[in-house]
This record gives sequence, C-alpha cells and structure tokens, in this order.
Amino acid sequence: MAQESPKNSAAEIPVTSNGQLEDSHEHSFNRDLKYSLPVGLGLSETKITPHGFDSAKEGVVEAGPFPSSSASPKSSVISPSSAAASRLAGQGCDLIIPTGNRAQQKSGPVVLADEVKNPAMEKLELVRKWSLNTYKCTRQIISEKLGRGSRTVDLELEAQIDILRDNKKKYEHILRLAQTLSTQLFQMVNTQRQLGDAFADLSLKSLELHEEFGYNADTQKLLAKNGETLLGAINFFIASVNTLVNKTIEDTLLTVKQYESARIEYDAYRTDLEELNLGPRDANTLPKIEQSQQLFQVHKEKYDKMRNDVSIKLKFLEENKVKVLHNQLVLFHNAIAAYFAGNQKQLEQTLKQFHIKLKTPGADAPSWLEEQ
Repeated sequence: MAQESPKNSAAEIPVTSNGQLEDSHEHSFNRDLKYSLPVGLGLSETKITPHGFDSAKEGVVEAGPFPSSSASPKSSVISPSSAAASRLAGQGCDLIIPTGNRAQQKSGPVVLADEVKNPAMEKLELVRKWSLNTYKCTRQIISEKLGRGSRTVDLELEAQIDILRDNKKKYEHILRLAQTLSTQLFQMVNTQRQLGDAFADLSLKSLELHEEFGYNADTQKLLAKNGETLLGAINFFIASVNTLVNKTIEDTLLTVKQYESARIEYDAYRTDLEELNLGPRDANTLPKIEQSQQLFQVHKEKYDKMRNDVSIKLKFLEENKVKVLHNQLVLFHNAIAAYFAGNQKQLEQTLKQFHIKLKTPGADAPSWLEEQ
C-alpha cells in the first residue's frame, strides 16, 4: 500500500499575504525547540537544512558545538529528552548530534580539597586585629589620662617598681661620678709618670741636685704605680655597676614594660566587656558578649602571667643587687683607703682579693713579629 507523500504536509504550510510564514506554527516550533535544548545551546546555534520535497524529511536540524573557546567537548553533546525528540519528529525534522568531540566521563571518588588560604587575606586579618587592639588600648590610655577610666593597680608590686626606677637613677648618677673620677685619676697618673721621668732625667744631668731629683723621681713613679693599681680597682667597680644598671636592672624594667602593656590590654578588654554587659541582651548582642568574654579571659591570663614574672624578677634582682654592690663597695673603700694611706701592700692585696689583674702598659700592642 502506497504511503502519502510528504509533499502534501509541506505544501500545507500557510503563507501570509506578504510572503512570510505564518507566525503561529513557527513560534510553536521554536518554543518547543528552545525548551528541549540544554542550557548553553540556544536557537542561534541551530540551523535547519532544507531538503527537497521528494525526500522523506522536510529538514534536518544540525546542532554544532558551543562557540565559546573555553568550552570543553562535553558542552557540545546534546541529549534531548524523549518529549523534545517526539516534538521534532512530529515536525518532520531529524536532530543530528555530533559525536566526533564527545568525551567519556570517568567515574571515581570525589575528593574535596581544603580551601587554599590566601596570604593576603591572612595579613589583612592580622592588620585588622592589630588595629582593633591598638584602638582599644589607646582609648584606655586616654581614659586613664583624663581620669575617666578605671585602672587595675597592684599596690605592692607598683611600689617595688617605683623603688627600682628610683634606685636605677641613683646608681646611674654614681656610675657617672665614678667614670669622672677614673678619667681624672688616669690623667693624674699619666702626669705623675711624666713628672717622674723628667725628675729622673734631671738627676742625671744636674750633679749638684742629683739626690734631690732622684728622690722626687722615685716618689712620682711610686705614686703613678699605686695610681694604676687604684685605677684598676675603680674600673672594675665601674664595670660591675654598669652591668648591674644597664643589663640586669634594664632587663627587669623591660619585663615591667611588658607587664604594663599587658595591664593596659587587660583593662581595655575588661572595660569593653563591662560596657557590653550593661547594654541589652538579645540575639545580636549575645555573640558579641561571648566573644568579648573570651578575649577578656585571654588577656587576663596574660596579665596574671606577666605580673608573676615581674614579681619573680624583682625578687632575684634584689638578691643579686645586694650581693654585687656589697662586694664592689668593699673593694672601692679598701682601695681608696690603701691608696691615700700610702699602703702599697694593702692596695695590692685588695686587688688580689677580688681577682683583679692589671694590664701592663703595652701588653695589648702586638710584637714586631706579629706585625710582620
């Protein structure tokens, strides 16, 4: 039995008076095709290839690959649904799907990698925390200066710190005076040595005053020798006091500065927590209060630790200071007394007692063999 030719269905396509296709069928076909194609392949990427009316098909819809350069071959594979295929078949068209660029999907476990941390964001977060902490501390300092903010005070510890700072100033004054004495004594010893050499030279050239110049030369040389011994004791005293003041006490004061910074942070976060507790408690403020409580606890532990460190360092410093100054003051007294009493043996014994070795003149200079 012969089938009806497709020409009849093609000839029944209505044409309007101006020669264009009627809008109703074309609009219905485009709408069905639009909803049947996947996202990324619109009607602009499809074309209808006409065939002769004698063929079995009115036209062929070709779907090419997606024009984007970054699209993978998978994006050109079109899988129309059965409903869309039936609509196209009902219109007398075939949907041609290119298979040349089709890629097979590999199945396997999906591994979720951790998010890569951005160094710039980490630095930005550190700067934000530092800025917030600096703002709180600055506000606390200004409030204390103006007498509006409260300040945590450990009376016993603050008194010990004040005494330490006052003693440091006094020790620095003694150190400057001792350095001045050492400079002046060095100049005097140098003058006495030169004077002794001049007397010795004149004793050889003046026969009538040979004995008188000789006595004075010996006296000045003896004084210069005793002055060098006293100068060694004074320089040892200066070195010990300088170590005590500029190293031991300074290290303790550095810990005190860290303690004061921790105290300011503690008071700043304590004030912040008190202000939040005085305000309303709702869903918005409760997380802020909890976060502020955690930060307050962290800075409270830091403050307690620094206060304990300062107390321990002050205790050890006091013991070390008494021991060092006791020995140095005994040395200074015995050396000065023996020098001005003219007791050379006692002066040398004092240096041996404190294990002080005097440098002989020219001992630091290299020999002519070393220079060569």
